[in-house]
Amino acid sequence: MRSTRDGMSQKKVCIIGSGFSSLSASCYLAKAGYEVTVIEKNSALGGRARQFKRDGFVYDMGPSFYWMPDVFEKFFNDFDTTTEDFYSLSKLNPAYQVYFGKEDSLRIGGSYEEIRETFEEVDPGSGKGLDRFMDNASDNYALAIEKLVYQPGQSVFEIISWKTIKNSFQFVQTIKQLVTKHVKHPKLRQILEFPVLFLGAKPETTPSFYNFMNHADLKLGTWYPQGGMVKVVEAMVDLAKLLGVTFITDTAIEEIVTLKDTVIGVKMKDRFLPADYVLSGADYHHTEQLLPTTLRQYSSSYWEKKTFAPSALLFFIGFDKKIKNIAHHTLFFDTDFNAHAAEIYDAKQWPKNPLFYASFPSVTDMYAAPIGKESAVLLIPLAVGLSDSKATRAHYFDQLIDRMEILTNQSLREDVLFYESYAIDDFKSDYNAYKGNAYGLANTLRQTHFLRPNIKSKKVNNLFFCGQLTVPGPGVPPAIISGKIASDLLIKYDTI
Repeated sequence: MRSTRDGMSQKKVCIIGSGFSSLSASCYLAKAGYEVTVIEKNSALGGRARQFKRDGFVYDMGPSFYWMPDVFEKFFNDFDTTTEDFYSLSKLNPAYQVYFGKEDSLRIGGSYEEIRETFEEVDPGSGKGLDRFMDNASDNYALAIEKLVYQPGQSVFEIISWKTIKNSFQFVQTIKQLVTKHVKHPKLRQILEFPVLFLGAKPETTPSFYNFMNHADLKLGTWYPQGGMVKVVEAMVDLAKLLGVTFITDTAIEEIVTLKDTVIGVKMKDRFLPADYVLSGADYHHTEQLLPTTLRQYSSSYWEKKTFAPSALLFFIGFDKKIKNIAHHTLFFDTDFNAHAAEIYDAKQWPKNPLFYASFPSVTDMYAAPIGKESAVLLIPLAVGLSDSKATRAHYFDQLIDRMEILTNQSLREDVLFYESYAIDDFKSDYNAYKGNAYGLANTLRQTHFLRPNIKSKKVNNLFFCGQLTVPGPGVPPAIISGKIASDLLIKYDTI
C-alpha cells in the first residue's frame, strides 16, 4: 500500500517531459504522496511554452492565447491557491483583431455585448443568430466541463448520459454546418470558425459539439498573464517544488527499462533512475520508441493514419518602432481559409497564400520590448511532415512582411532589427514531435475521447501518458486537464 509523504517510504513516479500536462500531473501526484521526479531534455522547463529573448525583446515560443481561465483557476484551487497568488492576469480588449483585406478589419471586443454589436454593424439582424449559436455553445461548454473533458477516455460509457445522448447529433453535425445555420455573412462565419484552429481540424470535419470553444472565446474572453505564458509555467513549477517535486533538466531519456511487462525505471546517459511508475508527457510516439518493440501499443501504420493538428512556421521579430493598426492578437484572414486548410489536411503541402496569426505582446506588456519598439511573433499553420529549409522560411518571411505592410498600411521591412525562425525541424529536434507536429492530434469525430491514444498503456502495467496526443486534446487548458486525468488514473490503479 502507498504510504503518505510522512511514511517510511514513497512510491516513485518518473515523469518524462515538463510541458503543462506533466507539470499538472506532478503536482497532483506529489500532493497524493508520491515521490515525483520530472525529467526534461531541454534546459528550460515548460515544454513548448518556453521563452526566447534577444536584445531586450521577449517572446513566448509556444502558446500565447490564455483561454478558459476557469480551468487554470480550478487547477490552482485544487492546491488551496489561486492564480493571483502566482501571476497577474489582464483581460484583453480588443480580444483580437481580424484582417480580411487592406485596411479592412474587425476588432473583437472584450465583452459579449461589444461582440454582438460588431456582428450587428457588419450584418444587421445577425445578433439574434449569434445569440442562438452562443446559447448552444455555452450549453456545450457546461456539458464538456462537467461531464466529458475530465474523463480518462477508457470507455465510451464514460460519456453516455441522458444529456450526451440528447446531444449526440452534434458529434455528426459539423462546426461549418452549425455556423452556416445561424450566421450568413462570410466574415462573421470566419470569426466563429476561427477557434477550430486550436482543435487542429477543418470546420467541415470538426463535430459541432466543439463550438464550446466559441464560449471560451466570446463569453469567457481572452486574457494575458503579465510577463507571458511562461509565467504560468513558472507558477506551476513553483507549486510543484513546494509540493516536493524534483526537476532534472538537460537530460534526455534513452530507454524506458522494463522487466517483462513492467517498468522498473528510466535510463539516461549517465544514470539509471528506478521508478514504480512512469508517466510521459512527452510525444506519445517518441515515448513508445523508448520501449521494446513488443511493448509498444501502436504501430507505424497507426500513426500514419492519424489526422494531426498542424505544425507551424514561426518568426520572432524585433521591430525598431511601434506598429500601427494592430492588436495584441491579430489574425490575417485576407486569403482563402478553405484553400489553406486543404493544403494542410488534404494536399499536405506548403501553402501558396497562407492565413497567418500575429502576436504583438509589447502592445500589452511593456517588458516585452525596449521602449518605442515592438516584439512580434508571426505563425503560419502547416501540414506535418513537410521538408523544411532556410530558403523556404525566408520566402514566407518576405511574403508575410509584404502582406502586413499592405494590410496595415505602413512600411515595416526597413524597421526589422532581426528575426529568428522556428519550424518543423525544430519541433522534431527540441520536442521529438512526430512529423514535427506543433499541436498534437486533431479533434475529429474518429479521434474524440476513447478513440484517442490511451492514457494507460495496455501492454505495460505501470506506464501512463498525458498531453496533447491523448485526452482531452490540444491546447493549454486540455493539457492541464490531461495531467489531472492521468494522475487520477495512476492513483486509481495503484490502490486497486
